[in-house]
Amino acid sequence: MTTYGSFPGTRPRRLRTSPVMRRMVAETRLHPADFILPAFVREGISEPVPIAAMPGVVQHTRDSLKKAAAEAVAAGISGIMLFGVPEEEKKDALGTPGTDPDGILQVAIRDVRAEVGDELLVMSDVCLDETIDHGHCGVLDAQGRVDNDATLERYAEMAQVQADAGAHVVGPSGMMDGQIGVIRDALDQIGREDVAILAYTAKYASAFYGPFREAVASSLKGDRKTYQQDPANVRESLRELALDLEEGADMVMVKPAGPYLDILARVADAVDVPVAAYQISGEYSMVEAAAEKGWIERDRAIFETLTGIKRAGARNILTYWATEAAQKLGRQ
Repeated sequence: MTTYGSFPGTRPRRLRTSPVMRRMVAETRLHPADFILPAFVREGISEPVPIAAMPGVVQHTRDSLKKAAAEAVAAGISGIMLFGVPEEEKKDALGTPGTDPDGILQVAIRDVRAEVGDELLVMSDVCLDETIDHGHCGVLDAQGRVDNDATLERYAEMAQVQADAGAHVVGPSGMMDGQIGVIRDALDQIGREDVAILAYTAKYASAFYGPFREAVASSLKGDRKTYQQDPANVRESLRELALDLEEGADMVMVKPAGPYLDILARVADAVDVPVAAYQISGEYSMVEAAAEKGWIERDRAIFETLTGIKRAGARNILTYWATEAAQKLGRQ
């Protein structure tokens, strides 16, 4: 006699029998519009410079960045997050290139807007680490500590010059207390209520940032544990989340993505604003390195990691595979 509700009457494998069946019942679907491409543009180079620790990723010239933005539009992704790498001799204790209207990041924002207009959201990093001579995310006080409130003044000016250059979205990534409110006020003061803020709400002091330091030619000595979050903590992220929303964040982010899927799920369950996750350089490099060794199947691993991030609750994913993944999804 057949018993329904348990084996052998119930066989979950019936819903896995073919690619078409699996596609039809899939609970999580990736779409090109999910993706945001992080991109680096470096001052003073005539050809793109490969980043050794991130195979396939480069420091762009202004021209190659425009081509990358056009490819992103053609692939159907939603945004490009820009990081500027100034010439080393221009770095100083205040991160002056970050507020110079002719600094490389502001120039790149104008370039990309001129190339793609409003077809791609142009997002910009509001942080001093790429432009400051000691590599920290803020200015230092007399004791050599990152000065939170003095740094907020710099972030306010950075956000304004980025908005003036044409940024649709600014992404404050420095993890300074009060940064969202200060930046919101600064943007509103210059009549840029239309510029959105993507808050780096839960940004952990992670070992997986290593390759990014090469990408931005970081001058960092020491670590960022006094302002980025402790990997041991969960509730701290929810406290940061509440503060960012209260201060006016339009979207929130968890970074890194893969090692913090539990945090991502908690954040996504708690809010009704869009939630992003940043699949960072170390996550990218691990897959690329293992694939190069022949230890894993590259494409399967890429899409498995991206699916896991979306399944955990991310509306949008910042990933160095954004354009490639979108192109492959478009061919499916």
